[in-house]
Amino acid sequence: MSPRLAVMLSGSGRTLLNLIESIRQDRLHAEIALVIASREGLGAERARQAALETIVMKGDIPASVLHEVLVRRRIDWVVLAGYLKRIAIPPLYRGRIVNIHPSLLPEFGGQGMYGHHVHEAVLKAGRHQSGCTVHLVDEEYDRGPIVLQKSCPVVPGDTPDTLA
Repeated sequence: MSPRLAVMLSGSGRTLLNLIESIRQDRLHAEIALVIASREGLGAERARQAALETIVMKGDIPASVLHEVLVRRRIDWVVLAGYLKRIAIPPLYRGRIVNIHPSLLPEFGGQGMYGHHVHEAVLKAGRHQSGCTVHLVDEEYDRGPIVLQKSCPVVPGDTPDTLA
């Protein structure tokens, strides 16, 4: 039986689409059982177009409410895929929430460091390498234990969009 994922997003859902494609190509053995969007928008729309159960939960989600939503759907893992709010971690899900961050942490992480802001900071700092980090989520922004990092070169002429 494949692990059941809840994907939490705030933006366009680009990472959600990548996860869907990885599952379709049998590179990720999981099932996306729920998408939680912090607002209506392209990400929620893309989730619905993929026939995924999608709910919009605006504002801060209390740990007890998130717990109920996840347990009711038998969620095994939570993936923060461009989710811009800090979450209150339900005790049952400690160590089972991962974040995909668009830089090589610990650099260019923390509150306000998301999306193009990260890529702008990498370019401004003159780095020759960037990448992404998957880490376990804890109470601090982008500070949980690192699970995986992948790097990519920063090439001359890169913009925040091309680096992304």
